Amino acid sequence: MHERSSVGELVKQLRRELDRYSPGGKLPSSRSLVERFRVSPVTVSRALGQLAAEGLVVTRPGAGAFRAEPRGGVAPAGDTSWQEVALSADGAADLVPRSVDASGVTVSLAAPPPGVVEFNGGYLHPSLQPERAMAAALSRAGRRPGAWGRPPMEGLPELREWFARSIGGQVTAAGVLIAAGGQSALTTALRALAPPGAPVLVESPTYPGMLAIARAAGQRPVPVPVDADGVRPALLADAFRATGARVFVCQPLFQNPTGAVLAPERRGEVLRIAREAGAFVVEDDFVRRLVHEDAGPLPSPLAADDPDGVVVHVCSLTKATSPSFRVSALAAHGPVLERLRAIQVVDTFFVPRPLQEAALELVGSPAWPRHLRSISAELKARRDAMTAALRLELPELSLPHIPSGGYHLWLRLPDGTDESALTAAALRAGVAITPGRPYFSAESSAPHARLSFAAVAGSGEVAEGVRRLRVACDEVG
Repeated sequence: MHERSSVGELVKQLRRELDRYSPGGKLPSSRSLVERFRVSPVTVSRALGQLAAEGLVVTRPGAGAFRAEPRGGVAPAGDTSWQEVALSADGAADLVPRSVDASGVTVSLAAPPPGVVEFNGGYLHPSLQPERAMAAALSRAGRRPGAWGRPPMEGLPELREWFARSIGGQVTAAGVLIAAGGQSALTTALRALAPPGAPVLVESPTYPGMLAIARAAGQRPVPVPVDADGVRPALLADAFRATGARVFVCQPLFQNPTGAVLAPERRGEVLRIAREAGAFVVEDDFVRRLVHEDAGPLPSPLAADDPDGVVVHVCSLTKATSPSFRVSALAAHGPVLERLRAIQVVDTFFVPRPLQEAALELVGSPAWPRHLRSISAELKARRDAMTAALRLELPELSLPHIPSGGYHLWLRLPDGTDESALTAAALRAGVAITPGRPYFSAESSAPHARLSFAAVAGSGEVAEGVRRLRVACDEVG
């Protein structure tokens, strides 16, 4: 049995048996638990640790584990209603309210109930994650001399150099800052480039986490429509003129949620339009390492073709590894780099050195290219399974674009579909999906849904999830 499931089962068993012991009573020794349940000493230790964290057990070194004394009576609830006044008064002078709806972010972070097919996940299924390679990298990193010391605030030079080479062009290690995941890097970028109350141009539709970042900073997201070839340059120019914005945030490669790739003829146009507006382009290159097997050569990042420092580039290792492997890079050229560095240092000090050392170990190991080839093939297989199942089971749902990278499909729902009702019905049928509304910063033109194929166990689960979605569509239809 897998170690994690063994721990969970032992915790359940011990929790059921706690009533046999009086408060303060001693539990059986670890050795006897090992023999009785036929598990390892590590499993016993972890199970007791979890019960201690829940306040059910007290462990005493050298003495063993004891049932915890009952807690005292529940303290009366306080009155927090004053906070509504305080929070509202604090933002009374703000041009844009800083209340934030995080539902568009939490939907891809929260684990669905047991037995529910996870079509709303934003990360690789555990079977696709390089768990052994990450564990080996972390083990080797922990033994490096100075691995637990304070790193340079900008990040380890070798890791910055690796990111610079992967971005290409004129980007050097001196222009790279190591950050704690893409969300953190994007937050730093927007805070550095736009003050509270300022407009920020965003693709429409776009990643809900980006909209949440802007609104949390008191900025005003302004939508610029995207088509099959990425953002539309003429409308981008119009938006800069109309708003006076100094920032445009985009995902030129396998855009979230549409999957679009910015067309070659538009790349230079976007940079020229931003340069003439005196504006920055924040390039969120979030899934370059989740390319599918049939994609062919990828276009280089916009930052690789930008000698004038228009682009602030963000890329991350997280999507291709694990939600907890939060290592990313911010790359920029010119005076803006110092502002980015200052904000990041104030917010987070630095990314923990052991994690940076582990990242170096991972990307420098033979396991890394093997892992990337493996997920490239696996994601294509899941994508093909999902598109085939949708065409068979749900032909009424429109799939305008099948991406050759990333981890999801963007579906156009029939006119009049209630996204909230469909999402709720899908969950009742045993499949979690993501409604389209949170991806729009203003009114959406039509109902949509996003389906992820990366967070599932395989093609069989994809087919079952689509079958359940058919049941949900029939319920609301």
